[in-house]
Amino acid sequence: MAGDEGRQPDLDGIEERFAALCEGRLSREEADRWAMRWITDDALEWDDLAWWALDLLAGVDLPALGGGHLHGDDQLRGWLDELRHRRRTT
Repeated sequence: MAGDEGRQPDLDGIEERFAALCEGRLSREEADRWAMRWITDDALEWDDLAWWALDLLAGVDLPALGGGHLHGDDQLRGWLDELRHRRRTT
């Protein structure tokens, strides 16, 4: 993850952020800020899978009514599993 701050991330970089989030090495707030940095840059182009994954990361820190987060840890792990599956099948 270090050293990739200045260039558009590829699917490896996006998957690494997802994994870091799921493993507790990256906070939800950090993951959201990182993803928002990329999806709000209109000069960049993304393939469908990268956009899908970034869009999920952007918002992982949204609060749920009554406390906690809108998207639970199990859902985040499911998204990571789906990203890995989609990468293998494309």
